[in-house]
Amino acid sequence: MAGLFIDIVVSDAVQSDAALAKKLEDVCPVNIFRASDVGVAIDESNLDECVLCDLCTEAAPGGGVRIVKLYEA
Repeated sequence: MAGLFIDIVVSDAVQSDAALAKKLEDVCPVNIFRASDVGVAIDESNLDECVLCDLCTEAAPGGGVRIVKLYEA
């Protein structure tokens, strides 16, 4: 489920990469990403706290994480 203002789309390759999951959890200033041994999960309750800093998109290679601005649709 998306937030009111944004949604985060994570590719399958990124979603199942435990090392990258930890990196996403570390770089996100508003705790949208939760890392585990099997990959990354999105904390949907924090989606609308996103400050559009793009740290997650920079941390994930090749467009592995996309921020979708729902208000631009």
